[in-house]
Amino acid sequence: MKLSGGVEWALHCCFALTAATEPVPAVRLAKLHDVSPSYLAKQLQELSRAGLVRSVQGKAGGYLLTRPAEEITVLDVVEAIEGPAGAFVCTEVRQRGPLATPPESCAAPCGIARVMYEADHAWRQSLRRVTIADLARDAGSDSAARVRDWLATGRA
Repeated sequence: MKLSGGVEWALHCCFALTAATEPVPAVRLAKLHDVSPSYLAKQLQELSRAGLVRSVQGKAGGYLLTRPAEEITVLDVVEAIEGPAGAFVCTEVRQRGPLATPPESCAAPCGIARVMYEADHAWRQSLRRVTIADLARDAGSDSAARVRDWLATGRA
C-alpha cells in the first residue's frame, strides 16, 4: 500500500495544532515543516472539508483542530487526504481468460479478495486505535513544547 505524501504532512500539521494556543496560519505551518505553502494549503483544505480542522478568518486567522486531539484518529486524517475507499479493488480476474469462471459462480469474493479485504480492515482498525493525542504523547512533552514555542515565537 502506498499513501501520498499529503498524509504525512497532514498528520504533522494536526500534531502541530495540538500545541497551538491560537489559530496557526497555513504559511506558518508550511514554514515549520519546510514545505511549499500552496502544497500544504491543499492538505489543510482536505482536513477542513473532513471537519478535522477549521479555518479562522482575519488578521489573527489560521487553522485550529475542530475537536480535542483525543477524538481525531490517524484513520480520520488518512481518509481526509486519501478518501475512504479501500486500498484493494477486486476486478474479478477469475472471470477472464480461457478458464473464466461464470459470473453466477462468483457470488462470494475469492480467497485473494478476502485476504486483501481482511488486510485492509486490519490496517484501518490499527489506525483507528491511534489518535492525534497519542501521537503527541509519543513524541514527548519536549517535542510538543518546542513546537508550541516555535509557533509562538518563530525561534527554535
